[in-house]
Amino acid sequence: MNTQEKTQKSTTRALAGSARERAASSKKSQGFSAEEKAAMRERAKELKAEERMNKNRAEGERVLLAAIAALPEPDRSMGKRLHAIITTSAPALAPKTWYGMPAYANAEGKVVCYFTPASKFNSRYATFGFNDDANLDDGALWPTSFALKELTAAAEAKIAALVKKAVS
Repeated sequence: MNTQEKTQKSTTRALAGSARERAASSKKSQGFSAEEKAAMRERAKELKAEERMNKNRAEGERVLLAAIAALPEPDRSMGKRLHAIITTSAPALAPKTWYGMPAYANAEGKVVCYFTPASKFNSRYATFGFNDDANLDDGALWPTSFALKELTAAAEAKIAALVKKAVS
């Protein structure tokens, strides 16, 4: 065996050894949580549904309302009320689901705002948030997500104003 063959053989052994080490260390990793895996499966379903829907607003709203109806209380009531506020404040936004959660997209199909029910990730509060396509910029720092324990009249008014600003 010549020197080049010996070098190639030792390199192959070293690479195989490091691959075994990587495989062993990856087994130690916990990976994604059950909730994260479920959210990813939901997102994959949504992407397939979006292809079929071809941006059909009525179908998006049907899917969103079904997702809200499947929520436990108080998330269900909060989701219904948010849907009414958002569709009234920004009728141009298209209802859809995003990772299994109620969301509202602009004409380009990009999610502008969304509702994360507390029950989705066993959180102590729900959240209402905005993505970067929302026009909420206010200097160098502004909030993009809000915790919701209940929807008061003041909270509803603030959400309506933020949604209007987000689509302006």
